[in-house]
Amino acid sequence: MADVHECSELKNSFSNERNVLKVKHKKLLSCDYTVKKREPFGLKRQTGKDILITNKTNFKAQLKKCERLFDNGTPEIIIHGLGAAIHRACNLALQLKEIHYNGIELDIKTATASIIDDFEPLNDEADYETVNRNNSAIHIRVFRKFSIGSLKYQE
Repeated sequence: MADVHECSELKNSFSNERNVLKVKHKKLLSCDYTVKKREPFGLKRQTGKDILITNKTNFKAQLKKCERLFDNGTPEIIIHGLGAAIHRACNLALQLKEIHYNGIELDIKTATASIIDDFEPLNDEADYETVNRNNSAIHIRVFRKFSIGSLKYQE
């Protein structure tokens, strides 16, 4: 009988520990706060060759920007998509590959990006709040299989 009693005590202490670890989040109302989203930590920008894909930007404009970079001699570009824009980033990379008749290759990496949202109160009675959340991300390196210079006719 002592074994059963000890097991029930362990079970009760374990369930109490789980209840202590639960954190109840306050419901933050959008009418009380303005939301400021910080840039994700995992994004390392290198000037000139990084393309950030959003759902708000015109797809044709993003495609033209990538084409302009390749026409100016950039050997590779990196397309970054975050959250709902992952589908759009993949579509852009595949369109580039099709336009260049499979003359470019894709190197794809997925990640999880930590995002911090700052809630700034609209009135003096509320406190500043920050919310940490994770979001899916994709980084697609688009590069040429061969250089254009090697395709020129040599005498």
